[in-house]
Amino acid sequence: MLNLLGEYDCRLDAKGRVMLPAALKKQLGGEVPKGFVMNRDVFRPCLVLYPMIEWERTNQMLRRLNRFMEKNMEFIRRFTSGATPLELDGNGRLLLPYALMADARMGKDIKMVGLGDRIEVWSKEGYDRMRREKVDLTALAEEVMGSLGNEDGQ
Repeated sequence: MLNLLGEYDCRLDAKGRVMLPAALKKQLGGEVPKGFVMNRDVFRPCLVLYPMIEWERTNQMLRRLNRFMEKNMEFIRRFTSGATPLELDGNGRLLLPYALMADARMGKDIKMVGLGDRIEVWSKEGYDRMRREKVDLTALAEEVMGSLGNEDGQ
């Protein structure tokens, strides 16, 4: 199971390629050669880089949806449109899809953020704006995590 961590400042080259940070590459281990899928985030103006194993898990969830229900089909259509398979080139770079970058308002300076099983890719400015938003982390933690308890029963 992946546990991708860390925030990484990156820069796109003139062709829209970015070097995958060495620390993320190391954390990904044997998943790197299997490739990735990049997609829009459903909540924020950023992109999500799924290692192929995580994209396949996500796709399995989509397959469980009844495609004869209009809302399900609309979600599948909107969620998967733009999803793009990516592989590292010989120099360890990813070519980010132009249409996705435009939707996420990406400039040359980007931020890659490990989020456990996936990597968020933000414009530097967008990430900075999101981090400055006022959020009561104490209340959010209690609401989201409070009912989970500890795995060891304590």
